[in-house]
Amino acid sequence: MEKGSHNPEIFIIVNPHAGLGKANKDWSVISKLLEKADLAFTFEFTQYRQNAKELAVRAIENGCRNLIAVGGDGTLNEIVNGIMEQKICSSTDIILGVIPVGTGNDWGKMYEIPDDYEGAVDVIRRSNYFIQDAGKVMFFNDGKKQHRYFANIAGIGFDAVVVNKTNKQKENNKGRKFLYLYNLFTSLFSSAYSNAEILMDDKKINSSVFSMNVGICKYSGGGMMQVPGAIADDGLFDITLIRKIGKFEVIRNVKNLYDGSFIRNPKVSTSRAKHIIINADPAVFLEVDGESLGTTPLEFEIIPSSLKIITGC
Repeated sequence: MEKGSHNPEIFIIVNPHAGLGKANKDWSVISKLLEKADLAFTFEFTQYRQNAKELAVRAIENGCRNLIAVGGDGTLNEIVNGIMEQKICSSTDIILGVIPVGTGNDWGKMYEIPDDYEGAVDVIRRSNYFIQDAGKVMFFNDGKKQHRYFANIAGIGFDAVVVNKTNKQKENNKGRKFLYLYNLFTSLFSSAYSNAEILMDDKKINSSVFSMNVGICKYSGGGMMQVPGAIADDGLFDITLIRKIGKFEVIRNVKNLYDGSFIRNPKVSTSRAKHIIINADPAVFLEVDGESLGTTPLEFEIIPSSLKIITGC
């Protein structure tokens, strides 16, 4: 961890739809707290999906090296993609912070960023820095190969199905605090598993896949530890694979998702790798940082020490 002097040139990207419109409603409160903390800043509201990425790239092109997300994990993911894709400077020349206003805010849990605005602003004021790894995943969407960077966790199979259902409900303003958990239960009885060939570095396995997570940080799904052993700067993905498992066994183990002890189940295995390739039949869905993307085949690549973030730890 590194303590840095504050650079006043901060650009804040506000997703007004985050937290089902809470960011829009609360921005006046947040901005006053920033002013009270003597933080000079400019800001802009996003207008559409992927606009946060565009705003981040434009700010970097204009010389800004301090970016703050006001929103949830999806807003943060867009800004991360802007940081990783821009060609102006090294990604670690840019400092990224967050004021959480989403429904999950799982990335911030890893770094002890408070959910209350005053606490989150104080974290930014103190400016303790940490350099974490990033991930890049190649996937298919409508038959076209695409890619996305991520800072937290990718979910494959059942996890991605639950996230997709949750995101659709959020779009229809049907959010709630435990929406992911609710959809986990309601999706179980229509779920299936796939047979997959998985290459992790030089190790190849063939396995049934109910759900799988590839993580840099620990938390997803509103505080669940689906990759409890993840270390954000070790240059490795942490992988949790849940093989074919009974629906009632999943229900019995849900509480163990919150402390990570579910990995002791004999139908769960964990691994670490820098490079992962997944082919599955039938194809399985993918989400990263809570954003629904596409399907297998998938290819993951770790990008060590590539994101400089503000941490509350």
